[in-house]
Amino acid sequence: MIDEYQDTNKLQAHIACLLASAHKNIMVVGDDAQSIYSFRGANFKNIIDFPKIFKQAKIITLEENYRSTQPILNLTNEIIRQAKEKFEKALYTKKKAGKTPVFIDARDETAQSKYVADKILELREQGVELGDMAVLFRASWHSNDLEIELASRDIPFVKYGGQKFVEAAHIKDVLSYLRIAYNMSDEVSWLRALLLIPGIGPKTAHDIISEVIIHKKVAGAQEKLVRKPEELKKLFALLKQIDAARLSPAGIIQTVLEYYQPILKEKYDDFNRRLNDLDSLERIAGRYESLEQFLSDMALEPPERNIIEAGIKDHDDARVTLSTIHSAKGLEWHTVFLIYVAEGHIPSYLSLENDDEIEEERRLLYVAATRAKENLFLLKPHIDRAPRGFMDMGGSVFTQTSRFLSTANILNKFLQIESAGSINEFDDTQSPDLMVDKRSRDKEFFKIMGEYFGEGQDGSD
Repeated sequence: MIDEYQDTNKLQAHIACLLASAHKNIMVVGDDAQSIYSFRGANFKNIIDFPKIFKQAKIITLEENYRSTQPILNLTNEIIRQAKEKFEKALYTKKKAGKTPVFIDARDETAQSKYVADKILELREQGVELGDMAVLFRASWHSNDLEIELASRDIPFVKYGGQKFVEAAHIKDVLSYLRIAYNMSDEVSWLRALLLIPGIGPKTAHDIISEVIIHKKVAGAQEKLVRKPEELKKLFALLKQIDAARLSPAGIIQTVLEYYQPILKEKYDDFNRRLNDLDSLERIAGRYESLEQFLSDMALEPPERNIIEAGIKDHDDARVTLSTIHSAKGLEWHTVFLIYVAEGHIPSYLSLENDDEIEEERRLLYVAATRAKENLFLLKPHIDRAPRGFMDMGGSVFTQTSRFLSTANILNKFLQIESAGSINEFDDTQSPDLMVDKRSRDKEFFKIMGEYFGEGQDGSD
């Protein structure tokens, strides 16, 4: 007997068939609707074609579900019913009553994050533990804005399937420049910024910090301590250019990124995959007018650390789960939020030219929705400012609901539709499009990346 057969690769399936070739006595257990690991080598065809290889195979369908309410199952049944290849089944449960799943068309990413945070606090007051709530997403960077929103409200969370946004090295790099601009005596930030400069090691960096912070001799530090002071001059020129009192946090980040982009490309082999995080940082900064408040929210210590250090052992120990869909398979929660349920996100724009990949994206949505026991919320931002690839010049676009919900009128039949953030009153022309401005000024940088990776290729996730 082989369990989780939908996750086997071609070689494993071949071995299984060889082992059973003489007696044909083999049993496999699996769910074709949950085959979502092709990037690890899993082959969807293994389970689909099993009856074709073993023609006497008996298919036993287990359709009673012990997790979700019937309204949730009605939605998920219809989603997977649209799949091109599948074993026919219709899940049912004895939990007939239940709330209809909710689809929220939020004004933008910020409104999406605020809705999730508000609803988490509301449910917590109703007695739902934080640990019994989860936010799921297709790509790790989708939760960047939400992480800042949760931290600003002291809502503890744990993230699976990717690094926490503010703990990523490239985010720490950029924030170090902002912290220096805000507080020239921030030695930790100075050290990080200086060590990013080629030819400067810890000793030289500490010497420069001593000159700049203790002796207040910026010019002397440039000439005396570094053989080739050109890169250091650029850093000091950058810091001199930043007027924390006059510029907005987003404006400061624009200026910093012009300086930091060559460093990013030099330091990180996967720099193209990190661009989405930098774009997110700039969009998040656009929510703030004060650099002090922005840095304060970005530096918030995860609440769970405070809990552990204080030795508190009560219901507040629980944390909301943030997870990629791939990392959530096999798990369940009372309440599930699925964010970015829009074309280009679910399904991912990287899969749009391949029918098999689109079908796997459909199964991803199915897996995400079936994690919910009682409450299911699907959200999409009405305005999307996220880049659709590192060669994309960015800019605001109106999103389309995921095809997996618009097909067969699933959205209107099986979901309660709400809005968040006054979509009708939102005038995108009044919102400065930071990404268009920044990327149009950085065409040379993106041109270099295009030449490096090949025309038309896309390496972001």
